[in-house]
Amino acid sequence: MGHRAIARILAPALARTLGSALGVCSLAGILPLLAQTVSLAQTVPPPPETIPIEPLEPLPPPPPIPQFERPIAPAEFGRYRLGAGDTVFVNVLRFPDVSLQGTLDVEGNLFIPLVGAVNLQGATIPEARNRIQVALDRFIINPEVDVILVAARPVRVTVLGEVASPGAYALDTAQLSTALITAGGTTGSADLRRVRVRRTATAGAAERTIDLFSPLVSASGLPDLRLEDGDTLVVPALTSETRSDYNAALVARSNLAQPEINVRVLDYSASRGGGDVRGEAMSLVTLPSGSTFIDAIATISPNPDTASFRSVALIRFDPGDERAIALRLNARDALRGDTSQNPLLQHNDVIIVGRNFVGRVLSGLNTFAQPFRDVVGFLLFFDALDRATD
Repeated sequence: MGHRAIARILAPALARTLGSALGVCSLAGILPLLAQTVSLAQTVPPPPETIPIEPLEPLPPPPPIPQFERPIAPAEFGRYRLGAGDTVFVNVLRFPDVSLQGTLDVEGNLFIPLVGAVNLQGATIPEARNRIQVALDRFIINPEVDVILVAARPVRVTVLGEVASPGAYALDTAQLSTALITAGGTTGSADLRRVRVRRTATAGAAERTIDLFSPLVSASGLPDLRLEDGDTLVVPALTSETRSDYNAALVARSNLAQPEINVRVLDYSASRGGGDVRGEAMSLVTLPSGSTFIDAIATISPNPDTASFRSVALIRFDPGDERAIALRLNARDALRGDTSQNPLLQHNDVIIVGRNFVGRVLSGLNTFAQPFRDVVGFLLFFDALDRATD
């Protein structure tokens, strides 16, 4: 049906409605307007069909961030925690009959009058005082308690790194310096500026670096660090970068260093001095820690007629590069005061004395392609050399 036909059908009804409402419009005026309106209505496209969108499912919550165990604070090293074998004195003010001195049993319990067993295992001194106060509060009004550590229990620690005898040790005196001395003292390659103490506790693990070198330089007291069961001490080795400003001679003369060092001497002169003879030329000389090259020469007393004092070899094992380091020294200049020709000796150094043999040994070391895996292989090389020259 055309738009003109639709207009003729709707015209009478619209005319009556509009005429009665306005009273001024005629049918002749309405028809053209109506026809135009219907025509425009047909040309306007219908609105696009709206497709309902289903609501999206909510995203799952993000996974929780894993909470790693936090390391205990360095202040933990300053807190002594009680354990089985500790002896404490408990002073209860105004009640001397309740005060006592006792030792914690294998479970960490302390037996207190009126109360019985109070567990103090793992408690610091302030925590122990608080536990005893809470226990006595049932019998005494506002008890005032003081706890004093009378005797600390022995502790077992592990000492690793540059010490004479690494291993586990039980210490009656749980001090850092005592642990180093018990392990035989530090070697000549130890760096006492960076001694590490590792501790594991219920709250986590912690590590603290202790400088034992600066107190030696300033002649002051060593750090007072009390060790605990399970502590591990690590003494690092000097490197080429850290050795330049390090006074190894000062450390070697201290009581933190190993008291004695062993030096092997291959003396191919006609007569040799002191030392425990191992072969035709090899001898083992024991010297105080802090001894120098001249101290070894004076001890072995080589024959000046057959030994070339101007060319003496000092050979040392370098664990970092796994190789032998050889120095050709002039003993005569060292005797005249040349410090560059009088180095500090280290444990397991090898000294070779002989007019012609020094050059051959040094040449052999330079052509020896296979590196030494450890100091044992280094020493076995010279043992075999001594046997080969018999």
